Amino acid sequence: MIDELELPFEDDYERGRHRRRRGGRGASQARGGRPRKRRGRSLFALFVVLILLGGLAGAGWFGIDRVRNFFTVADYAGDGDGEVKVQVVANDSGKDMADKLFDKGVVKSPKAFVNAFEANPQSKTIEVGWYRMKLHMKASKALDALLARKPDKSLANKISTTVTVTEGMISLDVYNAGAKAANLPVDDFKNAAKDPVALGVSPDWFVRQDGKPVEKSIEGFLYPATYDFDPGTDPTTMLKAMVAKFNAEVTKLDFLNTVQNNLHISPYEALIAASIAQVEGSFPEDMAGIARVLYNRAYGGKFPCSCLQLDSTVNYWLRITGQQPKSSKDLTNGDLHNPKDTYNTHDKPGLPIGPISNPGADALKGAMSPPKTGYVYFVAVDKEGHTKFATTDAEHQANINEAKKNGVL
Repeated sequence: MIDELELPFEDDYERGRHRRRRGGRGASQARGGRPRKRRGRSLFALFVVLILLGGLAGAGWFGIDRVRNFFTVADYAGDGDGEVKVQVVANDSGKDMADKLFDKGVVKSPKAFVNAFEANPQSKTIEVGWYRMKLHMKASKALDALLARKPDKSLANKISTTVTVTEGMISLDVYNAGAKAANLPVDDFKNAAKDPVALGVSPDWFVRQDGKPVEKSIEGFLYPATYDFDPGTDPTTMLKAMVAKFNAEVTKLDFLNTVQNNLHISPYEALIAASIAQVEGSFPEDMAGIARVLYNRAYGGKFPCSCLQLDSTVNYWLRITGQQPKSSKDLTNGDLHNPKDTYNTHDKPGLPIGPISNPGADALKGAMSPPKTGYVYFVAVDKEGHTKFATTDAEHQANINEAKKNGVL
């Protein structure tokens, strides 16, 4: 290509050589203006060549850069900034997550996240839910954020409404906990709980073999556990999850069949006993013993009026009617024998009309498989809550004296 150019400095060089051989005027001409024109043309030609060479080099570099960019995936470099919420739903693939993260401005390209997702075996453990993410994150950092866990093994960046139901909570406590966690009115939970069957409780539960009336409520069916809900979850959905957990647990325990076949009472009666044992006992073995005392009193026919004579049922009535519970020593005769109290066990025989708490696994196990004893009395004898049992009033009084000595009564 360069050979095809007409380069004037070559001709000038040859002509200059011939002139110098003729002698004479070469020197004086060199001091004049004409030779400078020839030198200017030579410099111009050199400049053109340099531009052409530079253009070729630039084009080559541009092409290489284009190829390199074609094979390089766009990705941010840092940990990110700002904040945005991203939802992972069931059956989301790595590509689905990548598209969501890209649309939200978390990653620079979907491909960068897909590459990070496929390179990390733990990516398959990403859980569904809402996550708090940063903007402009390196794709691998975004993946780490979806997988990160706290020391307690909970997800570090997952956003959820957490409601904890502890053993022995009554439904009102559950409503308050849910309302606080979700920033919703308590009445929304009360209204959602009005129809327990609509929440998943089988109608078969509300049957008793002892002939007593049934309180058809959600009490007893809100299983104790910690529940994580997506932001915006409504009270009905929350309560349904708690009932579903209860159904799963009693199925796992084979609660219904065991109670009906071994105790020959309805599952609802055993659930009531479990709810009382949960409130009265502190240890699994004590809960089972308390359940046996309840059955002996209610069905044994040897205890006066077959009455349970429990202060815990009185306090439950006080709670659900908007009053404060009282310690046993502060309960008045009017509290103990209130004719309006539908949960009264001091004057009314048998188990109360419904559960008085939401029992956990230990109380349920104790109520379905209580020890075979003749005990009809129990009392907590120390501040740790250990319970002693008795078959006679004299033995029971001795246990009461021990409790007083230990500062319990």
